[in-house]
Amino acid sequence: MTATEAAASVQDGLRERAAVLFPGGVNSPVRAFGSVGRAPLVLTGGDGPWVRDANGHRYLDLVGSWGAAILGHAHPAVVEAVRAAALDGFALGATHPLEVELGEAITAAMPSIERLRFTSSGTEAVMSAVRLARAATGRELVVKFAGAYHGHSDGLLVEAGSGVATLGIPGSAGVPPRVAELTVVLPFNDPAALDEAFERHPARIAAVVVEPVVANAGVIAPAPGYLQHLRDATRADGALLIFDEVITGFRLGRGGAQGRFGVEPDLTTLGKVIGGGMPIGAYGGRRELMELVAPVGPVYQAGTLSGHPLVMAAGIATLRELVPERYAVLEERVDRLAAGLEEAATAAGRTVAIGRCGPLLTLFFRESAPVDGAAALASDRAAFARFFGAMLDRGILLPPSQFEAWFPGFAHGDAEIDRIVAAAGEALAA
Repeated sequence: MTATEAAASVQDGLRERAAVLFPGGVNSPVRAFGSVGRAPLVLTGGDGPWVRDANGHRYLDLVGSWGAAILGHAHPAVVEAVRAAALDGFALGATHPLEVELGEAITAAMPSIERLRFTSSGTEAVMSAVRLARAATGRELVVKFAGAYHGHSDGLLVEAGSGVATLGIPGSAGVPPRVAELTVVLPFNDPAALDEAFERHPARIAAVVVEPVVANAGVIAPAPGYLQHLRDATRADGALLIFDEVITGFRLGRGGAQGRFGVEPDLTTLGKVIGGGMPIGAYGGRRELMELVAPVGPVYQAGTLSGHPLVMAAGIATLRELVPERYAVLEERVDRLAAGLEEAATAAGRTVAIGRCGPLLTLFFRESAPVDGAAALASDRAAFARFFGAMLDRGILLPPSQFEAWFPGFAHGDAEIDRIVAAAGEALAA
């Protein structure tokens, strides 16, 4: 066996061992690369905008830990903060000063959050926010939008029913129909559908849960005035508005989507960026709502490792780097990326559309950018799979699904943007 063959066998061997241990060989389904027809990568490390696999190949990374690594991988300030915190021990089982510091940084950036609670994942955060909304309103129904993902709790793994404003059906095995029926699934960017839901279920809807910018069906921006319509409709009915900013929080700016669009929800869920790549979630909102949470109020939620000192240290170090000037530079670079992709597609005679909001974007293989989840599903997934493979062969790692956001970050400089555009031009022409 040559040295090259030996190196190539390292990743294959790890895949085989993982397949014995984990369902599908992975610990989260999207890592399986199933929709793009490739074997899953085994990544061993990263630095800045780059990652490397077990065979030693380097890729320019647009996954970015699914949005968490806004500063790039192994940022020195974050690494040093975690190292320093680790020297004092890991989980200590009590409130830690770093919890207070990160909490203050978040509430300062998002005025709608007067109180918050840290969790260990975005799924926990959204699940807890929904429970709190039901307790605060005394109602059971929850509205979500087709194509949006809010974690894997039973009540939110729900698909659309047979028509607008009808109750949902299970979107996963193991979700009881009686649980799914408490969720109403609507099309995004459709004010009339929302109004019909409130008319059909008056004073029964506890909350509307929304990604203010959809980023789990590919990037779909809200239509002008749509978020304000959500705000007005929920307030008129007595329901709560929950912004799921697990992706958009501190990604679209320090104030997240609510700061960008000037619409304040009742409750907000966060994750990803606020942990600097470590496991984290948070939910928060108005003081009177959050004081319903135990131990002050009757809504129980707990977590042994919530507020973990190492996670808090990584989050604090990350948020310190997020200054307005850097966001402005990032958006300029993403402007160049989007324009370059459009030019490359035109030159190659390919039909594509770019879904975009600020530094988030998705290249869709369809004629126009989708306005809702159903339109996104009509994209040419086979074409995206071919494009993904062609980009990977050229050293560019995209999210392995047509329905995911690309996450360029502060570590992607002009040279990296040019490299992505050049590779896309070759891939689209191939």
